[in-house]
Amino acid sequence: MTEPSTRTLAAALDELRSAAAAAGLEPEAAVREGEALAAAVAESAEQAHRDWCEQTGHPDPQAFFDAAHRGRRWRAAPTVLLGQLVLNGSPSAARYAEAMAEVCRAAQTLGTPNARTAGNAAVAASAQLAALTPAPIPATTRPEVVDMLRALDLSSLDLSSLDLNPLDLTPNLRPEGPNLRPELVEGQPPVGRSTEASEKRAEAPEPKPEPEPKTLAELLAELDALIGLTEVKAEIHRQVAVLRVETLRGKAGLKSPTITRHLVFVGNPGTGKTTVARLVGGIYRALGLLSKGQLVEVDRSELVAGYLGQTAIKTAEVVASAAGGVLFIDEAYSLAGDQYGQESVDTLVKEMEDRRDDLVLIVAGYPGPMAIFIAQNPGLASRFRTTIEFSDYTDEELVRILEDMAQAADYDLDDACVDRFSAILAMTPRGPMFGNGRFARNMLEAAIGRHAWRLRDVTDPSIEQLRKLMPEDFDESAAEDEPPPVIPEQQPRSASSSEGDGEQPAEDRPETQGAQP
Repeated sequence: MTEPSTRTLAAALDELRSAAAAAGLEPEAAVREGEALAAAVAESAEQAHRDWCEQTGHPDPQAFFDAAHRGRRWRAAPTVLLGQLVLNGSPSAARYAEAMAEVCRAAQTLGTPNARTAGNAAVAASAQLAALTPAPIPATTRPEVVDMLRALDLSSLDLSSLDLNPLDLTPNLRPEGPNLRPELVEGQPPVGRSTEASEKRAEAPEPKPEPEPKTLAELLAELDALIGLTEVKAEIHRQVAVLRVETLRGKAGLKSPTITRHLVFVGNPGTGKTTVARLVGGIYRALGLLSKGQLVEVDRSELVAGYLGQTAIKTAEVVASAAGGVLFIDEAYSLAGDQYGQESVDTLVKEMEDRRDDLVLIVAGYPGPMAIFIAQNPGLASRFRTTIEFSDYTDEELVRILEDMAQAADYDLDDACVDRFSAILAMTPRGPMFGNGRFARNMLEAAIGRHAWRLRDVTDPSIEQLRKLMPEDFDESAAEDEPPPVIPEQQPRSASSSEGDGEQPAEDRPETQGAQP
C-alpha cells in the first residue's frame, strides 16, 4: 500500500471506489461518503477547498463546505455504508474500512497542513477501523435485563421476515486483503493435474460464512456498556419490554393496541443520540420489528431540494434508503418555518404511514425547538408519543470518554494528561452549545495534532513516543511559539483560518447547493 504521505486524495478515492464495487455497494455513493469525510478532516486547513475541488472534480468551492458539513459526523463514527457492511458481517468490510481510513490520511495533505487536520485525520481513520472491532460485551448486564432475557423465548418470534443479506453481499471469490491471497496450502495437492499450469494454481480459499446478526442480549449489553445515559438506558429497556410483549401477543392471536415505535431524542450536541439510534435499529431488528436494522442519518440539507415539488421526491428517496431500518433526522426542527420544509414534513408523514411496518423514524434536536416542532405538526404529534431526554455528561463521564477514545486510537494518557483535561473542562462554560462528547473528541484531535507537531523533527521515534500524549498537548498555547508548516509558494495560514471546525448551530451553517431561491 502506498504510504499515506504520498497518496493523493484522488488515488485514495479510486481505491475506495474499487472496495465499494467489490463489496456490492454503489461505487459513486461510496465516493460521496469519502469526499464528505475528507472535507470534514481538512476543512480547517487554508486553501483545502481548492485542492479538494481539484482532486474530486467539483467545480464549485461551495461543494467542499457542503460536503464538510455532511462528513463531520463521521470523524468519530463509521460512515453509513461501512456501518451497513459491518452490521451484515460482510467479508469486504475490512477492505472498505481500510480504504476509508486511507481517505482520511490523504485528506490531511489538502491545503496547508496544520496540527488540527493531523488530529482530525488520525481520529477519523481510527473511527473507521474501530468499526471492525466491536466493543467487548460485558458477561452480565443489569439484573432486571438478565431476568427479562431469560424469559424471552426467541423461538416464539416470527423471524422469517428478517433479510439476513439485504445488500446481496455474496462473498466474492476474488481474494481480498493480505490474508486471503490464494497460496498453495502446504501438504495439500494442487487443484487439477491435467496441465502444468493447473498444477501451479492455488486452491481457491473457502468463502467465510456470514456471521449471525447480533442478538438482543448482545445489543442490550452494548447499550448498558455506554458511559452515562442512565435514564436513556432505562427508557430503551422499557420500550423493549413493551414491544416484546406486543410481538408475543400477536403471535398468540391476541389483540394488541397499535404502539408507535417512532421516537424523539432531545438533548444538547454530543450526548450520544446517534449511537443510541444505531443500537435501536439493531434491537428492533432482533425483535423482528425491522427487516434490516440499518441507520440512515440525515439533516435538512439531505431532505430539502431547491424547488417546490423536488423536495417530496428527494425526501421519498431518502426514506426508501432507510426502509427496513431507522431514519435519524438531526435538528429536525430546521424543517419548520418555510414551505420547502413543510413539503418534506408532509412527505415524511405519508411515508411513515405507508411503511409503518418496516420503518422507524427518530427525530432529534434541542428540547425547546423540538417540542414546538412536534406540536405545530399534528401529523407528527400523533406518531411521536415517546420522547427520550439525553442529559449532559458529567466531568467524570467526559474523562472516561476521553480515555476510551484515546485507547481506541492507540494513544496513552497518564494522570497528568487527565488532570490537564479536567482543569480545562472545569473552566469551560456549560450551555446549550457545549459539545459534551464532541468536546472531548475535539480536545483529543487537537492534542494528537500537537503531538505530531512535537515529533516533527524526530527521525525515528520509538513506539512509546508515538503513543504517549503529554499534558502540554492539551494546552491551546502549546504550539503558538512556532508557525505551522507552509507549503511552498503559499502564504502562511491567517489567524482567522485557525479557528476550530466543530459543529456549527444550524442557523450558522452555510446553505447547500440545493438551497431555495
